[in-house]
Amino acid sequence: MSDDHAYQAISAYSDKLIETPNIDRIAGEGMLFSNASVTNSICAPSRATLLTGKHTHINGKKDNQHPFDRSQLTFPELFQKAGYETAMYGKLHFGNSPKGVDDFMILPGQGNYINPRFITPDGDTTFTGYATDIITDLTLQWLDKKRDKTKPFMMMYFHKAPHRPWWPRPDKFKEFTQKKFTEPETLFDDYTGRGTAAKTAEMNILNHMQYGHDSKIRPETIKDMGDVLPEVKKAVKNGFHGYYDRANQAQRALYDPILDSINNYFQANWSKMSDSEKMRWKYQRYMQDYLACISSVDDNVGRVLNYLDRTGLDENTIVVYTSDQGFYLGEHGWFDKRFAYNESFKTPLLVRWPNVIEPGITNDEMVQNLDFAQTFLEAAGINAPDDMQGESLMPLLRGEDEKWTRDAVYYHYYEYPGIHMVKRHYAIVTKEYKLIHFYYDVDEWELYDRENDPQEMTNVYDDPAYKNIVDSMKIKLEEIRAYYKVPADEVGEGK
Repeated sequence: MSDDHAYQAISAYSDKLIETPNIDRIAGEGMLFSNASVTNSICAPSRATLLTGKHTHINGKKDNQHPFDRSQLTFPELFQKAGYETAMYGKLHFGNSPKGVDDFMILPGQGNYINPRFITPDGDTTFTGYATDIITDLTLQWLDKKRDKTKPFMMMYFHKAPHRPWWPRPDKFKEFTQKKFTEPETLFDDYTGRGTAAKTAEMNILNHMQYGHDSKIRPETIKDMGDVLPEVKKAVKNGFHGYYDRANQAQRALYDPILDSINNYFQANWSKMSDSEKMRWKYQRYMQDYLACISSVDDNVGRVLNYLDRTGLDENTIVVYTSDQGFYLGEHGWFDKRFAYNESFKTPLLVRWPNVIEPGITNDEMVQNLDFAQTFLEAAGINAPDDMQGESLMPLLRGEDEKWTRDAVYYHYYEYPGIHMVKRHYAIVTKEYKLIHFYYDVDEWELYDRENDPQEMTNVYDDPAYKNIVDSMKIKLEEIRAYYKVPADEVGEGK
């Protein structure tokens, strides 16, 4: 699993931005889900749902601040009890002692790209190098040297990348700063067809993407330029130095020429640019850094796949690639996630299982990260607890689509007021429609026709032609909230 990896940035989904041949191998040799989604598009809650098979109102991890309820049973614990050797390497995001794993090396919190520190059962340790490579090195070392090869295994290989602030490996940084990327059609969206929440969110690339933190503009460059709008906060300067300062002298020597080139251009041109030119420049800088981080992920996924193939483990190992949620890559002028709109609601999901999954299949059923725990357990022949809320994907993986009965999924985002100021909302989504209720400090409904308006530009909730759809979707919404035992006080009207 990666962090904030948009499905649009996997070439098996779209080749407009980047080629990801290794991740694509999983789709080519297995199944790609085109309608996979999350229950709550934010890092730690998504991971808690993955581990427990429960919505965030049940497992307690509603946002990145709420504590995870450690009394909750996680699927790794059940694998462990069933005789599997279990491990987690990379980013968990919450806590420092993963439940149900025999061995772990996890980043504290968000972790760092450069010379990262890891929490281990034997104490903290720091490695010199680039996080994506190091996480893979440690994973391969566990697979090849540390595990008990007489036992089946369940390995969680979790990347920090491409979470912000994006620091690519120096060679990728150099390569991708020379690239130019196609702008999304909605880069200059003015949100005319949407409600208050879209208009007031603080996710706009021009207005809210921070210079020193996300665009590789040195704090001293900003200081030399005097007043730069939008205002650069002190925390942004610390954010730049907090990551860059981890680099040693040899590493800085590789980064500095590229950083200097970016900063020289910024100083020479920024004050002369129009707002549209600034938006386009920041979009390109965003894509260069973000996609460079993904390129490293793809290379390293290839290393793991090659190891499995070389050792013969590929024949009896299920490989799943996903992200903890989607991400905006300039669509609607945005970056980040949180909304129930497609780019953040949907998540990549690719599964390879030789001799079970027919290679090269695309599945469009409504599946969620809520389903992963029960899927993994059934695949391993382990009984899932009755209180898990997902549905096993096994019928779909086996090509028995007629046994799949779900036609809608439920979504709920809670972290407001908070960073990016995306208002609290819940939604029900089918293949055809998406009904959203923004309910905290506003009381606004939105309906999108997913087939006729895939970019979700026009809210048709008040369109008389959709009255019957609204009525039926509201009934389905009440039914699905009751099914998932959503407390009434969490979905109040206009709180």
